[in-house]
Amino acid sequence: MQGEWLRRFDTPSPAPRRGAGTPRLICFPHAGGAASAFLPLARALAPALDVLAVQYPGRQDRRHEQPVDDLGRLADALTAPVANQTGPYALFGHSMGALVAYEVARRLAERSLPGPAALILSGRGAPTARPARYDRLRTDQDIMRVVRLLGGTTPRVLEDPELRDMVMPALRADYRAIGAHVWRPGPPLDIPFTVLVADADPVVGRDEAEAWGELTTAGSTTRVFHGGHFFLDAHLPRVAEVVTAAVSEAGVGPLAVTEGR
Repeated sequence: MQGEWLRRFDTPSPAPRRGAGTPRLICFPHAGGAASAFLPLARALAPALDVLAVQYPGRQDRRHEQPVDDLGRLADALTAPVANQTGPYALFGHSMGALVAYEVARRLAERSLPGPAALILSGRGAPTARPARYDRLRTDQDIMRVVRLLGGTTPRVLEDPELRDMVMPALRADYRAIGAHVWRPGPPLDIPFTVLVADADPVVGRDEAEAWGELTTAGSTTRVFHGGHFFLDAHLPRVAEVVTAAVSEAGVGPLAVTEGR
């Protein structure tokens, strides 16, 4: 455990150990998601990257805490833990996490704090002044409908009243945070973006994903994967390759290559 917000997952014992100067990748989960969503990616990236995952309140080991239903407050709370990292690092966010990662990067730049060398944005279109499609969900039924559409939660969880009651508080808070968030234009970031999007994502089109490029002066690259909204695990080796390349190209130092990647 890395303080209140960040979690590190140990890699299997046969894996090579990380060096002292290994670049860090800080990962931000999707709506309703938890730090453990990035366990497969953390293992795939070891030892090239030292992966830390954000644990939002209201889930897993923080399940007894009140979830944060304001995206601005969430980004504010995460800015200091991210800035306190030593050495080079990059940010990776999937779906809602992409928006949180971007807002954290904006705050770091505004406060002249040490910022990420790269920003990797997955499964989310660039923010606009108007809410994105499916962001404003008024009822639990609306939320469950979209969750089923995205495929991020197994049907068994949604159909079991006890399990559903466990996941709904976090989902409600996260969708309130997304739905109420108002993006305000500001100076573009001087950070290279790598944008990941799926060709059959029901809520994010390629044009929306490529619009992230308008928010940086350092260039943006879009990578398209086959599949739906939650494509990361299905394409884990390729995702790990793209992430490693994005961090390496940002000039944060040499990265080790894991056998079989």
